[in-house]
Amino acid sequence: MELAGKLAAPTGDVEIEPFKVGDISCEWIRPVLAHNPSYVILNAHGGGYVCGGLRYARILGAKLALATGFSVVTFEYRLAPEHKFPAPIDDGEIIWNYLLEKGFSAKNILMAGDSAGGHLVISLTQRLLGQDRMPPRALIVMSPWTDMTASSASYETYKTKDPILTYEYVVGVREAFIGDKADPAEPKYSPLFGDFSGFPPTFIMVGKNEILLDDSVQLNKKMTKAGVKSTIDIEKDGWHVYQQLPLPVAGRAMRRIAKFIAEEIYNA
Repeated sequence: MELAGKLAAPTGDVEIEPFKVGDISCEWIRPVLAHNPSYVILNAHGGGYVCGGLRYARILGAKLALATGFSVVTFEYRLAPEHKFPAPIDDGEIIWNYLLEKGFSAKNILMAGDSAGGHLVISLTQRLLGQDRMPPRALIVMSPWTDMTASSASYETYKTKDPILTYEYVVGVREAFIGDKADPAEPKYSPLFGDFSGFPPTFIMVGKNEILLDDSVQLNKKMTKAGVKSTIDIEKDGWHVYQQLPLPVAGRAMRRIAKFIAEEIYNA
């Protein structure tokens, strides 16, 4: 994953500033041109909560900065199995609080995440609302992992089409993260079964050819039922977090994210 970050991250048109919040290593990623510093995106990387770091996070962090014109903050949350639930979400809350202390209001902070990172930012938003705190201005989640029961129909439907994930991998990283004695249906583990009241506008992106498709489809349904302004974008030629690769289909996806941001922020 670190090698992928080194090869795929578009660093030529962004400025990268490393920093630390306590023991958490982070990066500011800022676009060189067309930069609107009034907004910041708190971005959580994927990796099943067992792998990934700043260099890997830089792939989508840089792409988000270039697509939106906003600053992006990535962070190296603690990983399982050494650090189990809820350590990564705790780390996300620490960085959220740091941004508030830096002078950003919640209405000027967006959150984004891919795969397990999508799980993290959805869970963190539920936590903030449960504490009667303001949520982020908007959420952008790419192939989010929302249902840890791994029981949805898409696991079977797309098991031969998904080039990235397998059922066995998902169960393995789940057990590394929450342990094999925990009930994955509990909302604290599977945010799909939690409360979405008060959630901000959410843009859900997912590939048609991935076993986590239903995690996104059901998330959109639950959010819509709760009155959330939720939009789902299913890429017919996509796979798990296809936005990372330097391919035309990924470029088109980032333009759709930019359109969502423009409509939510500038046309609100």
